[in-house]
Amino acid sequence: MPKGLLEFFKGTSARLKDNACHIYLEELNIYPEHLQGARLTSKGFYDEVAIQDFPLRGKVREVTLDMAASMERIVRRSFPKAQLVTDRFHVQQLVHEAVQEMRIAHRWEAIDQENREIELSRECGRAFVPDRLENGDTKKQLLARSRYLLFKGEDSWTPSQAYRAELLFHRYPDLEKAYRLSRSLARIYQTSKMKGVAFTKLAHWYNDVELAGFKSFNTVSRTIQNHYKTILNFFENISTNASAESFNAKIKAFRAQFGGVTNVEFFLFRLSNIYA
Repeated sequence: MPKGLLEFFKGTSARLKDNACHIYLEELNIYPEHLQGARLTSKGFYDEVAIQDFPLRGKVREVTLDMAASMERIVRRSFPKAQLVTDRFHVQQLVHEAVQEMRIAHRWEAIDQENREIELSRECGRAFVPDRLENGDTKKQLLARSRYLLFKGEDSWTPSQAYRAELLFHRYPDLEKAYRLSRSLARIYQTSKMKGVAFTKLAHWYNDVELAGFKSFNTVSRTIQNHYKTILNFFENISTNASAESFNAKIKAFRAQFGGVTNVEFFLFRLSNIYA
């Protein structure tokens, strides 16, 4: 029962019914200590109500979640017997963000370089003509247009993306190394079927990240170090909350169409009919 409930109620009876334990409580005619000495007027007692707890809480064996500390506390308190699993897509998302951070840093450098060349051309009284690569991109455009190919595996690249990646990695070898690290983590998730094997592969991958020395990967390495137990739990049942994340995205898109929700009850009714 909830903590503190028996301070103001006493148990009168309990019985099993419909695979649930029904506990009957009677409110005590007392008042809190901080109201001692105050003049109080009795309003009587409320009608009998039923408070339903959830017997499934003790039966849940596994919960897949992100790496938010607040979510972890909620799950540990609500499902004390459940094993926590860090969803693979949240781990991979951190790695993708680290790669993109490096790409963006190079793009800012390319923009600064182009601005300096424009100013120099203006001082010399001639028109600025940017240098273009073999595919027609400037360095700035190459870095901007390489965003999506860095999320994908090489086998999913289009011919133009493959050519752009070749140009990108030739000029920015650190980006290629970061991309290879992100793909090697994806392969660990795709190919490892046993927790012990995954542990060994993740340890080697962690060492590769340390040796690479990329500043943008510091958050990734610390996160894996702090959550390695729940990350490894993924390889026991290969559980993911991808379907829940997909449904959540649909709800957000549906809500955004109407600029928010004023009638929550009707909104939930529409959701249940559309996505049932």
